[in-house]
Amino acid sequence: MTFIIRGISTVMIVSGQTNASVAEHMAISSTFVASDGDGYEVQMGRWSRRLAPLFIDFAGIAAAERVLDVGCGTGNLSFSIARNPAIGSVRGIDFSAAYVDHAKRRNRDARVDFEVGDACALPFPDASFDHTLSLLVLQFIPQADLAVREMRRVTRPGGIVAAATWDTRGGLVCVRLIFDTAAMLDEHGNEDRARAYTKPMSRPGDLARAWREAGLVGVVDGMLTIRMDFASFADFWAPAEGKDGPIAAYVGTLGMQAREKLRDMVKLAYLDGEVDGPRSYAATAWVVKGKVP
Repeated sequence: MTFIIRGISTVMIVSGQTNASVAEHMAISSTFVASDGDGYEVQMGRWSRRLAPLFIDFAGIAAAERVLDVGCGTGNLSFSIARNPAIGSVRGIDFSAAYVDHAKRRNRDARVDFEVGDACALPFPDASFDHTLSLLVLQFIPQADLAVREMRRVTRPGGIVAAATWDTRGGLVCVRLIFDTAAMLDEHGNEDRARAYTKPMSRPGDLARAWREAGLVGVVDGMLTIRMDFASFADFWAPAEGKDGPIAAYVGTLGMQAREKLRDMVKLAYLDGEVDGPRSYAATAWVVKGKVP
């Protein structure tokens, strides 16, 4: 099973056959360009591992029989949850078969399981889980409100539903470094920057509003900040040359000359008057939690 993502179009190929009806539904479920689990780890996985423990603490997940991780990617949140021996089981679900396969290969915990699925149509009965969490995925779901309602539906009364999304416009320095530069060089770069900074659930108040509209109670929102540390400009730029995420998707549309010009200009911003070497950038995520009544 392979997912081929181009922009907002998603095609599912099963045993060499295209399932058009599934593709039509999945096309509205994610705009994230997903290709390879190793590529995602370079692009974002290494940072989601830092954010996950802070997010779990914010959500207040101390003990539970069953926890759901929606948009699990390569499994970093699921593995962080499972480090707590008071957690009975963790189920991770993601639209990308490549990411789910990667998570399964990494998994050494019998309490953790992963499967391919759609956040807008979770394949679980009502009230199946004690708590449901989602880390850095809702901003890539055009029908994010539907995904939130699904998260509430599969969570038992009294259970916590929580999510985190990057503050792309105001709190993600490494992304702005590239997209702001691209916007000055290329009309399409400006368009891609606008799309990246105005995604659903990534602006102030978006998450809390969605939680209340979904009927969740005791809603609490806030911010969490980590540092993204890079060893060198090559380390910083590597994800842009990959195949995963919005920056790689944009860079992949450029010809060689335009790509080299963007790289050179971003390098100037990264060096910032000093020799090449380590840099550390702040990264802030919006967070929200609420209870199922």
